[in-house]
Amino acid sequence: MSALRRSAVALLAAFTLAACAAQPARTGAGSRATAGADAGARPLPAVSEQAARDELARRADLPEPDRAVRPSPSKAVTSPKPAPNDASRLRTLPADTTQVIVVKASGFGTSTGTLRAFSKRGTTWTPAFSEMPARLGTKGFKDSKVEGDLASPTGVYSFGRTMYGIAADPGVRYDYHRLVENDWWNENPATEGYNSFFHGADPGGASEALWETDPQYRYFAVINYNIPVRPADPPRGSGIFLHVMVPGRSTAGCVALAEPDLVKVLRWLDPAAKPRIVMAPASELSRY
Repeated sequence: MSALRRSAVALLAAFTLAACAAQPARTGAGSRATAGADAGARPLPAVSEQAARDELARRADLPEPDRAVRPSPSKAVTSPKPAPNDASRLRTLPADTTQVIVVKASGFGTSTGTLRAFSKRGTTWTPAFSEMPARLGTKGFKDSKVEGDLASPTGVYSFGRTMYGIAADPGVRYDYHRLVENDWWNENPATEGYNSFFHGADPGGASEALWETDPQYRYFAVINYNIPVRPADPPRGSGIFLHVMVPGRSTAGCVALAEPDLVKVLRWLDPAAKPRIVMAPASELSRY
């Protein structure tokens, strides 16, 4: 029962008692005794039943007093902490790098792996795309690559400032050079231009005729392994690219993706983000 309803019932009872007390005394013996007993009592004012009902109606129109409601203590809302991923575990990336590609495999000796791209906002790394199947060198990953060993080098690398391709620019943010006849990648350690783009006569050695290597070089980005060249004996290797995959085939040391995946990644890469590519077996990523 509400407070207003209880008040109304009590008020009606009070008015009823008051009305009864105000009735004129009956004549007779009984009435004389009652009159004598109440002789010293102060007479109650006469209240009609209609007046009581009017008063109740007036009070019923009044709003009930608000009950005090204490606000429940507010709880601080915190965003869930993102789950760790391969990018968030890396420890040697430059502070201004906000894009990273992680290429990993189950071990050193396999030529199959995966590639995943990550973007950094604030201090948080989040995946930019779903994981992509990748092909590596025929001999898998190797810590100490040398020229002609068919292995992909482990490590952390930047990208060359120019992207290349037999096909037209797919819309990349880097400078883009569409390949023409006599565009080579110099892989001859005996020359000064070892491990660089060259236009002209064949530099010799294992140099690649880029304009003829289709579909692998329809589009590619240069991974800056051994750039600038460090003198070594035997030479440390050359021509490590991120390029188009030939289904079912490994590479001579590059990283290869299906063409639609490669184009997506090349368009995403932004030189302003100082991107890096990390290449290693999954168990070795903690080095980097």
